[in-house]
Amino acid sequence: MADPAGAALEAGDRLGCAFIPGGSFLMGSDDFYPEERPVRRVTVAGFRIDRTPVTNAAFARFVAATGHVTLAERAPDLADYPGADPALLVPGSLVFRPPPGPVPLDDPRLWWAYVPGACWHRPEGPGSGLAGREDHPVVHVAHADAAAYAAWAGKALPTETEWEYAARGGFDGAAYAWGDDPAPGGRWQANIWQGAFPWQDLALDGFPRTSPVGAFPPNGYGLFDMIGNVWEWTADAFRLPGARSCCTPDGGATGPGVVKGGSHLCAPNHCRRYRPAARQPQAADSSTSHIGFRCLRRGPGQSMDEEPGG
Repeated sequence: MADPAGAALEAGDRLGCAFIPGGSFLMGSDDFYPEERPVRRVTVAGFRIDRTPVTNAAFARFVAATGHVTLAERAPDLADYPGADPALLVPGSLVFRPPPGPVPLDDPRLWWAYVPGACWHRPEGPGSGLAGREDHPVVHVAHADAAAYAAWAGKALPTETEWEYAARGGFDGAAYAWGDDPAPGGRWQANIWQGAFPWQDLALDGFPRTSPVGAFPPNGYGLFDMIGNVWEWTADAFRLPGARSCCTPDGGATGPGVVKGGSHLCAPNHCRRYRPAARQPQAADSSTSHIGFRCLRRGPGQSMDEEPGG
């Protein structure tokens, strides 16, 4: 019988997994947003985690093998939206669309649009596709889609604690995954927004939207794109009732999960969440053009330099 995890690696994650030894670290931050507080010391058992987010190529192999239909490709159930116009309940997903000029930063609806037909293989909606983006992180995946992929691959979604421990790369207590300087030596360390969000994207890091996985330096554990590029789903529910997302409409809806790491849309003038401690609620039954995921396996491993397929 074919190894599904091996198939997933062959499909897109050529760098495989890294073993993260168990240990304790300072989780959270007292210096940025209230939902990150307080700093506390936690202990984590060892695990093996994907070096990169799941790519479009890997997700395509999963869909081909299982016939999985993502939430964005299914029409919303009228029973879940009483009183809604049935004509509006069509498959689709949230797509970032920059406004033509400056807008107030307290209403994400000014730069997000629900686009009928948008999904993982049509990231901007009908007429778009994945050509040239096979090695970019898959997006427009809801929590259940990410969990289904993880189960097929013989893995799981990381808990928020596991994710943050891995993202820190050994820099315990540092603001960023690479230390306390957001751009050491003037070099961008992650795919984030440069310019005045949400209308002026200078793309000084070379990427106006998502970037190929591994385009930026790895962290101390050899993991790529833990910060920026796309937010990543975790296994946990958000534990702060009533929290509001800074980045997408209805991020604090009933049953939100935790996403971590920030994305290419995180900007210093709006969302300084391109840090390991940052966290955000996201409705589990929603999908967007800036959220993806990676997977892990729990238990003992071999080394920090484990070969692909481990």
